[in-house]
Amino acid sequence: MYLIITIPEPPAAATPVVECGPVSDLPPPPPPVLAVPAIEAGVPGLLPPAPPPPRPPGPAGPVLGVFEDEDVLLKAITKVRKEGVNIHEVYSPFPVHGIENALGYNRSRLSIAAFLFGMTGTCLALTMMIYMMTIDWPMIIGGKDFLPFPTFIPVTFEMTVLLSAFGMVGTFLVISDLKPWGKAKMFDIRATDDKHIVAIELEKNKLDKTKISKLLKASGASEVNEKQMD
Repeated sequence: MYLIITIPEPPAAATPVVECGPVSDLPPPPPPVLAVPAIEAGVPGLLPPAPPPPRPPGPAGPVLGVFEDEDVLLKAITKVRKEGVNIHEVYSPFPVHGIENALGYNRSRLSIAAFLFGMTGTCLALTMMIYMMTIDWPMIIGGKDFLPFPTFIPVTFEMTVLLSAFGMVGTFLVISDLKPWGKAKMFDIRATDDKHIVAIELEKNKLDKTKISKLLKASGASEVNEKQMD
Protein backbone atom coordinates (compact mmCIF):
# COMPACT_ATOMS: atom_id res chain seq x y z
CA MET A 1 0.00 0.00 0.00
CA TYR A 2 1.38 3.32 -1.06
CA LEU A 3 0.74 6.83 0.33
CA ILE A 4 0.77 9.60 -2.26
CA ILE A 5 1.51 13.16 -0.98
CA THR A 6 1.09 16.14 -3.33
CA ILE A 7 3.29 19.21 -2.59
CA PRO A 8 1.89 22.44 -4.08
CA GLU A 9 4.28 24.69 -6.09
CA PRO A 10 5.27 27.99 -4.42
CA PRO A 11 3.65 31.05 -5.91
CA ALA A 12 5.79 33.00 -8.44
CA ALA A 13 7.45 36.14 -7.13
CA ALA A 14 5.72 39.28 -8.19
CA THR A 15 7.68 41.52 -10.53
CA PRO A 16 8.26 44.91 -8.84
CA VAL A 17 6.73 47.79 -10.63
CA VAL A 18 8.63 51.12 -10.56
CA GLU A 19 6.63 54.17 -11.29
CA CYS A 20 8.51 56.70 -13.47
CA GLY A 21 7.65 60.22 -14.29
CA PRO A 22 7.64 61.72 -17.76
CA VAL A 23 10.69 61.25 -19.97
CA SER A 24 11.40 65.00 -19.90
CA ASP A 25 12.00 64.82 -16.11
CA LEU A 26 14.85 62.35 -16.46
CA PRO A 27 18.43 63.77 -16.21
CA PRO A 28 20.36 63.98 -19.50
CA PRO A 29 22.71 61.09 -20.21
CA PRO A 30 26.43 61.72 -19.59
CA PRO A 31 28.54 62.65 -22.64
CA PRO A 32 30.32 59.78 -24.32
CA VAL A 33 33.97 59.26 -23.52
CA LEU A 34 36.18 58.58 -26.52
CA ALA A 35 39.03 56.18 -26.03
CA VAL A 36 42.27 57.70 -27.36
CA PRO A 37 45.30 55.46 -27.84
CA ALA A 38 48.24 56.28 -25.65
CA ILE A 39 50.46 56.86 -28.68
CA GLU A 40 48.14 59.50 -30.12
CA ALA A 41 47.51 61.12 -26.75
CA GLY A 42 51.20 61.54 -26.03
CA VAL A 43 50.62 60.88 -22.30
CA PRO A 44 49.24 57.48 -21.18
CA GLY A 45 45.70 57.79 -19.99
CA LEU A 46 45.25 61.42 -20.96
CA LEU A 47 43.63 63.11 -23.91
CA PRO A 48 45.86 65.16 -26.23
CA PRO A 49 46.24 68.82 -25.23
CA ALA A 50 44.05 71.36 -26.92
CA PRO A 51 45.69 73.14 -29.85
CA PRO A 52 47.02 76.63 -29.06
CA PRO A 53 44.84 79.57 -30.06
CA PRO A 54 45.64 81.15 -33.40
CA ARG A 55 48.38 83.76 -33.26
CA PRO A 56 47.03 87.27 -33.73
CA PRO A 57 48.41 89.01 -36.80
CA GLY A 58 51.32 91.29 -35.96
CA PRO A 59 52.15 94.63 -37.49
CA ALA A 60 53.00 94.73 -41.15
CA GLY A 61 56.66 94.10 -41.85
CA PRO A 62 58.94 96.47 -43.70
CA VAL A 63 58.95 96.73 -47.48
CA LEU A 64 62.37 95.85 -48.93
CA GLY A 65 63.65 97.21 -52.21
CA VAL A 66 66.53 95.22 -53.71
CA PHE A 67 68.99 97.14 -55.90
CA GLU A 68 71.83 95.81 -58.02
CA ASP A 69 73.96 98.93 -58.56
CA GLU A 70 75.07 101.62 -56.10
CA ASP A 71 74.54 104.46 -58.58
CA VAL A 72 70.94 103.39 -59.13
CA LEU A 73 70.60 103.07 -55.36
CA LEU A 74 71.68 106.67 -54.73
CA LYS A 75 69.27 108.02 -57.32
CA ALA A 76 66.46 105.87 -55.92
CA ILE A 77 67.05 107.10 -52.36
CA THR A 78 66.82 110.71 -53.51
CA LYS A 79 63.65 110.03 -55.53
CA VAL A 80 61.94 108.08 -52.75
CA ARG A 81 62.69 110.72 -50.12
CA LYS A 82 61.35 113.46 -52.40
CA GLU A 83 58.02 111.62 -52.44
CA GLY A 84 57.84 111.95 -48.65
CA VAL A 85 58.73 108.36 -47.85
CA ASN A 86 60.68 107.79 -44.65
CA ILE A 87 63.47 105.24 -45.21
CA HIS A 88 64.22 103.12 -42.16
CA GLU A 89 67.72 102.04 -43.23
CA VAL A 90 69.82 101.05 -46.23
CA TYR A 91 71.99 97.92 -46.02
CA SER A 92 74.93 97.54 -48.35
CA PRO A 93 77.72 94.93 -48.64
CA PHE A 94 80.33 97.69 -48.95
CA PRO A 95 80.53 101.42 -48.14
CA VAL A 96 78.79 103.63 -50.69
CA HIS A 97 80.24 107.11 -50.98
CA GLY A 98 77.63 109.81 -50.44
CA ILE A 99 74.89 107.54 -49.13
CA GLU A 100 74.76 109.35 -45.77
CA ASN A 101 74.09 112.65 -47.55
CA ALA A 102 71.41 111.04 -49.71
CA LEU A 103 69.70 109.68 -46.59
CA GLY A 104 69.86 113.10 -44.92
CA TYR A 105 72.01 112.02 -42.00
CA ASN A 106 73.52 114.75 -39.88
CA ARG A 107 77.17 114.87 -38.91
CA SER A 108 78.03 112.22 -36.35
CA ARG A 109 78.38 113.43 -32.78
CA LEU A 110 80.80 110.65 -31.92
CA SER A 111 83.66 113.15 -32.05
CA ILE A 112 82.02 115.09 -29.20
CA ALA A 113 81.96 111.93 -27.11
CA ALA A 114 85.63 111.30 -27.98
CA PHE A 115 86.58 114.82 -26.82
CA LEU A 116 84.70 114.45 -23.53
CA PHE A 117 86.23 111.06 -22.77
CA GLY A 118 89.68 112.39 -23.70
CA MET A 119 89.32 115.35 -21.34
CA THR A 120 88.25 112.92 -18.62
CA GLY A 121 91.43 110.93 -19.18
CA THR A 122 93.55 114.10 -19.04
CA CYS A 123 91.99 115.23 -15.77
CA LEU A 124 92.34 111.78 -14.20
CA ALA A 125 96.02 111.50 -15.18
CA LEU A 126 96.93 114.96 -13.86
CA THR A 127 94.95 114.47 -10.66
CA MET A 128 96.60 111.12 -10.01
CA MET A 129 100.17 112.33 -10.57
CA ILE A 130 99.79 115.64 -8.75
CA TYR A 131 98.30 113.89 -5.73
CA MET A 132 100.95 111.17 -5.62
CA MET A 133 104.03 113.28 -6.45
CA THR A 134 103.12 116.56 -4.73
CA ILE A 135 100.59 115.97 -1.94
CA ASP A 136 100.72 112.38 -0.73
CA TRP A 137 104.46 111.61 -1.05
CA PRO A 138 106.54 114.57 -2.27
CA MET A 139 109.84 113.48 -3.73
CA ILE A 140 112.69 115.27 -5.45
CA ILE A 141 113.75 113.13 -8.42
CA GLY A 142 116.81 114.27 -10.41
CA GLY A 143 116.68 117.71 -8.91
CA LYS A 144 113.21 118.39 -10.33
CA ASP A 145 110.49 120.33 -8.59
CA PHE A 146 107.64 118.73 -6.63
CA LEU A 147 105.30 119.64 -9.49
CA PRO A 148 107.23 118.83 -12.69
CA PHE A 149 104.61 119.26 -15.42
CA PRO A 150 106.93 118.30 -18.34
CA THR A 151 107.42 114.83 -16.86
CA PHE A 152 103.63 114.40 -16.62
CA ILE A 153 103.14 114.74 -20.39
CA PRO A 154 103.70 111.06 -21.42
CA VAL A 155 101.30 109.62 -18.82
CA THR A 156 98.75 112.34 -19.51
CA PHE A 157 98.87 111.64 -23.24
CA GLU A 158 98.45 107.89 -22.74
CA MET A 159 95.46 108.29 -20.42
CA THR A 160 93.84 110.75 -22.81
CA VAL A 161 94.15 108.39 -25.78
CA LEU A 162 93.10 105.34 -23.73
CA LEU A 163 89.86 106.76 -22.36
CA SER A 164 89.03 108.46 -25.65
CA ALA A 165 89.34 105.18 -27.57
CA PHE A 166 87.42 103.11 -25.06
CA GLY A 167 84.77 105.79 -24.74
CA MET A 168 84.20 106.00 -28.50
CA VAL A 169 83.89 102.22 -28.84
CA GLY A 170 81.46 101.99 -25.93
CA THR A 171 79.38 104.90 -27.18
CA PHE A 172 79.19 103.41 -30.68
CA LEU A 173 78.04 100.04 -29.30
CA VAL A 174 75.35 101.68 -27.18
CA ILE A 175 73.88 103.96 -29.86
CA SER A 176 73.99 101.11 -32.42
CA ASP A 177 72.30 98.66 -30.02
CA LEU A 178 75.14 96.18 -30.53
CA LYS A 179 74.93 94.43 -27.18
CA PRO A 180 76.61 91.00 -26.88
CA TRP A 181 73.36 89.27 -25.91
CA GLY A 182 71.24 90.96 -28.59
CA LYS A 183 69.95 89.37 -31.76
CA ALA A 184 70.57 91.27 -34.95
CA LYS A 185 67.70 91.78 -37.39
CA MET A 186 68.58 90.44 -40.81
CA PHE A 187 66.22 91.86 -43.42
CA ASP A 188 67.89 90.15 -46.37
CA ILE A 189 70.98 87.94 -46.23
CA ARG A 190 71.98 89.10 -49.71
CA ALA A 191 72.92 92.47 -48.23
CA THR A 192 76.14 90.76 -47.07
CA ASP A 193 76.92 89.57 -50.59
CA ASP A 194 76.11 91.69 -53.64
CA LYS A 195 72.72 93.40 -53.12
CA HIS A 196 71.70 96.78 -51.72
CA ILE A 197 68.59 96.65 -49.53
CA VAL A 198 66.34 99.64 -48.84
CA ALA A 199 64.09 98.99 -45.83
CA ILE A 200 60.92 101.08 -45.47
CA GLU A 201 58.59 100.66 -42.49
CA LEU A 202 54.92 101.00 -43.37
CA GLU A 203 53.95 102.20 -39.88
CA LYS A 204 56.08 105.33 -40.25
CA ASN A 205 54.79 106.33 -43.68
CA LYS A 206 51.51 107.67 -44.98
CA LEU A 207 51.68 105.78 -48.27
CA ASP A 208 50.40 102.22 -48.35
CA LYS A 209 52.31 99.13 -49.38
CA THR A 210 51.14 99.18 -53.00
CA LYS A 211 52.22 102.77 -53.66
CA ILE A 212 55.60 102.28 -51.97
CA SER A 213 56.22 99.11 -53.97
CA LYS A 214 55.40 100.88 -57.24
CA LEU A 215 57.67 103.77 -56.27
CA LEU A 216 60.59 101.42 -55.57
CA LYS A 217 60.03 99.59 -58.85
CA ALA A 218 59.93 102.87 -60.75
CA SER A 219 63.18 103.91 -59.03
CA GLY A 220 65.07 100.90 -60.38
CA ALA A 221 64.57 98.16 -57.78
CA SER A 222 64.99 94.68 -59.20
CA GLU A 223 62.80 93.18 -56.46
CA VAL A 224 60.29 94.46 -53.92
CA ASN A 225 59.52 92.15 -51.00
CA GLU A 226 57.80 92.35 -47.62
CA LYS A 227 59.65 91.02 -44.60
CA GLN A 228 57.67 89.54 -41.72
CA MET A 229 59.58 90.16 -38.48
CA ASP A 230 59.11 87.93 -35.43
